[in-house]
Amino acid sequence: MVTMTSADSALKSFYLGVVAEQLNTEVNPLLAKIKQSTADVWGKEIRRLAQYGVNGGVGAGTEEGSLPVAGGNNYEQMVTTLKNLYGTIEISDKAVRASENNAGAFVNLLNAEMGGLIRSSSFNFGRMLFGDGSGILCGVTAANGNAVTVDSVKNLIEGMTVDVLDSTGSVVAGAEARRITSIDRQKKICTLAGGTLTGVQSGCSLCVQGSYNLELTGLGAIFREDGTLYGLDRATHSWLVPYMQDTVGEISETVIQTAMDHLEETAGSRVDFIVCSWGVKRALQKKLSESRIQTDMAELAGGYKAITYNGIPIVADRFCPDGTMYLLNTADFCLHQLCDWKWLEGDDGRVLKQVPGKPLYTATLVKYADLICTRPCGQAMLSGITEG
Repeated sequence: MVTMTSADSALKSFYLGVVAEQLNTEVNPLLAKIKQSTADVWGKEIRRLAQYGVNGGVGAGTEEGSLPVAGGNNYEQMVTTLKNLYGTIEISDKAVRASENNAGAFVNLLNAEMGGLIRSSSFNFGRMLFGDGSGILCGVTAANGNAVTVDSVKNLIEGMTVDVLDSTGSVVAGAEARRITSIDRQKKICTLAGGTLTGVQSGCSLCVQGSYNLELTGLGAIFREDGTLYGLDRATHSWLVPYMQDTVGEISETVIQTAMDHLEETAGSRVDFIVCSWGVKRALQKKLSESRIQTDMAELAGGYKAITYNGIPIVADRFCPDGTMYLLNTADFCLHQLCDWKWLEGDDGRVLKQVPGKPLYTATLVKYADLICTRPCGQAMLSGITEG
């Protein structure tokens, strides 16, 4: 007979390993390419030494002259806090009791819940990889009742729970934890559950519930020219600034190769992964076809398939900004984590916990991690590309 105890045991002994593997390799092809490590984690922080430049103790001299002055490697310490990543499933007591005499039905119930968790994680973690860590999904241009017109629906999907923030980053009164019920993607109108939104106007923004400035340090934070990154000021650390060209126009082999040559010449970095928007991928495929260049296919970790350019996989991602292509050396990236995915357990060792005052049980997966790029100058971004 199926009980909450047996359900709890199944989540810990069977589902954890399977789901953790899927979250690490099947959520996103870029995430699957990036290594994950528990190294360099100190308490609640990640402290990673990054080497830049070359050793200065090299030189030529005369037969009897002085030896070169020693000059060791250049190091800087990158510091960032571990971000708290959560994934929660919910099972009703009624559903458990309805299947307590049918193990197959209960397995189907758990499979459905875990499948939903993986789909939700695929969307949100994929989005975070391209974000700037702020959790902001889009800007608001107008509001009417409980519907808001936004500047982009790329990061939105039905079912998300969001906060509406004002221009200072504070939650607008009465606009906290609103669930998205529908999206008109043509008109860019998003309808939120609940009553009329008051105080929401142009200049506000939608943010993942409770996540403002708490998400992973994604590509949006790495590909900038100003400010700080991992506690270091870009103004005094030029190697923290990637190669960026923002007025590309028509994509071509020359544009891509110029960027790759620059990275290899100035940083000794070799691109091994290209990610772009769907429109950029179409434009590139058309350009290569016109040049009668054969595009081979490659199979990536996690079972993903991609076209290649000079043997380098090119992956289109829904969260990549429009008209943008990233040329990355993934060896410079690492997802540092305190541990792999784990269930939150109570004092009694159980992972399934009753929601106070409700006939519902929840279980939450957690990972404490952040993304670090030790050589931003070895990465490139091409934007302003005319899409196909």
